[in-house]
Amino acid sequence: MLPPDAFHGKVAFITGGGTGLGKGMTNALSNLGAECVIASRNLDVLNQTAEEISSKTGNKVHAVQCNVKDPESVANAVSRLIEVAGHPDVIINNAAGNFISPSERLSANAWKAITDIVLNGTAFVTLQIGKELIKAQKGAAFLAITTVYAESGSGFVVPSASAKAGVDALCKSLAAEWGRYGMRFNVIQPGLIKTKGAFSRMDPTGAFEKEMIQRTPCGRLGTVEEIANLATYLCSDYANWVNGAVIRMDGGEYVSMAGEFNELRKVTDDQWNIMEQMIRKTKGS
Repeated sequence: MLPPDAFHGKVAFITGGGTGLGKGMTNALSNLGAECVIASRNLDVLNQTAEEISSKTGNKVHAVQCNVKDPESVANAVSRLIEVAGHPDVIINNAAGNFISPSERLSANAWKAITDIVLNGTAFVTLQIGKELIKAQKGAAFLAITTVYAESGSGFVVPSASAKAGVDALCKSLAAEWGRYGMRFNVIQPGLIKTKGAFSRMDPTGAFEKEMIQRTPCGRLGTVEEIANLATYLCSDYANWVNGAVIRMDGGEYVSMAGEFNELRKVTDDQWNIMEQMIRKTKGS
């Protein structure tokens, strides 16, 4: 979608960049010329991903260990980022955690485990890098990966829904406040993307995948590459006037579930013929 050198000379920092969506976005950015710095707790996985991607694209990919829940770890990772690659032009907050559970079974630690990664982790990374960029008088494109149920809420994933909604609010708020520093803040709300990490926790038996596909008008799950394509556009110079946007990318699942009469898609043509005649015969209000 973008010219092959769209990110030439640019530095991208991606949390959760070693696996899943983060790896896919790193691969896309590196293919387009970016020097990438990927961060997570597991340095071995990061090193493997960095070597794999850089060997394919020919562009540098650095691995930096970071526990986004810990402000000191984040500060150290940002210092290392600036040391090895310079101040970033692109920052993608992708690190996440989630699991399904009835809310009455949640402990305080379970709640904290998710909100610390998703909301606090995104805030720590964003604020730490943002302050460094302000000092350096440098703009940048920030992108957060949240979820469609950040908007609607959802049972059985209440910590994640709450934290992701907070991330949406964080990005919209900073888009208003820090736009004057040349920073942009946007959000992608992916629908159902089949990645190993997410599905092992969200659909451990595989029982829900068929149902998920049936309720999505496009008739399939999304792919990592599709999210990566949108992410690279939003972080590119071609999207310089896109700021404070929250973009749902879910094959129409959200609107399909939200519409009060959408279940009428199950009605056959013969049934519609019968109902139409009944409706035409109806008199008055």
